[in-house]
Amino acid sequence: MTAFPQLLAVWLSITLIALPTKAEDAVAAADDPHHSDGGAQQALPLEELQMFADVFNQIRQGYVESVPDSELFELAVQGMLSGLDPHSVFLKEKAYDSLQETTQGEFSGLGIEIGQDGGYITIIAPIDGSPAEGAGLKAGDVILKIDGESIRDLPVDRSIDLMRGPTGSEVLLTIGRRGVGDPFDVTVVRDIIKVPSVRSRELMEGYLWLRASQFQKDTGQEAIAILNKALAEGSLKGVVLDLRNNPGGVLGASVDMAGAFLDGGLVVYTEGRHPQAADSYEAVAGDMLQGLPIVVLINGGSASASEIVAGALQDRRRAVIMGTRSFGKGSVQTILPISDTRAVKLTTARYYTPNGRSIQAEGIVPDIVVERAEIKSVESNRRTKEADLQGSLAAEEDIDAQSESESLTELRNNDNQLYEALTLLRGINLLTPATTPDSSADEATDTVALQN
Repeated sequence: MTAFPQLLAVWLSITLIALPTKAEDAVAAADDPHHSDGGAQQALPLEELQMFADVFNQIRQGYVESVPDSELFELAVQGMLSGLDPHSVFLKEKAYDSLQETTQGEFSGLGIEIGQDGGYITIIAPIDGSPAEGAGLKAGDVILKIDGESIRDLPVDRSIDLMRGPTGSEVLLTIGRRGVGDPFDVTVVRDIIKVPSVRSRELMEGYLWLRASQFQKDTGQEAIAILNKALAEGSLKGVVLDLRNNPGGVLGASVDMAGAFLDGGLVVYTEGRHPQAADSYEAVAGDMLQGLPIVVLINGGSASASEIVAGALQDRRRAVIMGTRSFGKGSVQTILPISDTRAVKLTTARYYTPNGRSIQAEGIVPDIVVERAEIKSVESNRRTKEADLQGSLAAEEDIDAQSESESLTELRNNDNQLYEALTLLRGINLLTPATTPDSSADEATDTVALQN
């Protein structure tokens, strides 16, 4: 056994040098601007490989329990990836299947988008209608324990394994939450997560609320179908695109959604060390809403693909971004299959908005900051009004106006951010001059100048 480290180091060196991949060639070219395909391969760090072999052998011989070589190699791969960034991970069979299912819109589990921070699992956002949301879990919550077992420094895929289980079974999560004193326990019942990625409703006549909970492969097309239906049914005056707590998902779907509101042009581009990591994504020609006002709602749970949409519409001056700063996940992960059941999810590039802003660790800063708050009216109902004066003229009853007022009051009390978005849309329309077929050329010119 004493020759094992040397043999392992030699085997790794021969294998990696003799079988360079196209990806390795491309990375070398990216590092060296004078690199040519006919040049020598970059030397591998033999001293570090020797150290790896020595450590491997010490564990193999001296660890308190016998560990299969295959498991030690998997742990080594997990360690390499987890040390790079929170999103690069080794996906074994269950985690790989879960990732594939999520993009299709149906999977089993708790219904949370997670990341790793400080050795613990952090909830980026609970999925709308999921068991996690029903149990009261929130964006920013930190999972300290799963079923009483601490998960500090536990690989992400292992944490996912612990949270998975048969439908209807329970999992106990110990949660740390900012602003709350001691950690507390939350019991979540596992279930099949069927995610309708896009929902909508009319906030008031002509104003559409469009909610995307995450970006699955068909999310962009679902949003386009809803917009087409709304345009066909009546006079649409504005749209609130709600991307709060949207953890992201499929890049192509976010490009489709942003493209629905843009008349062609750049949506997002990526840059990385590998030549194939550099790419750009354009919107198709034709703004579906033909310039109608849009407000995009974001918050700290808005990440990745949702930040791409918000950043593109903000840079292109197509929408007002409202809410609070987004999560700041501006990196691209590429799934590199190792076998039919295992893969590496590796961070390969960064996202950039059309104006060249990196989203990574910065997020999207809203044009108008509106924090989620509980609203309490300070208007006194005891104040004397005209109707209270003796002999005042009677009012003409306006049932529609009263009903609208009650509806807006309820919206303001339940979701002040959405209320403010609707108010802004109404204000924009009040100040936007309307054109008619009889308008003169001079009036049309003045209108364009005002709108710009």
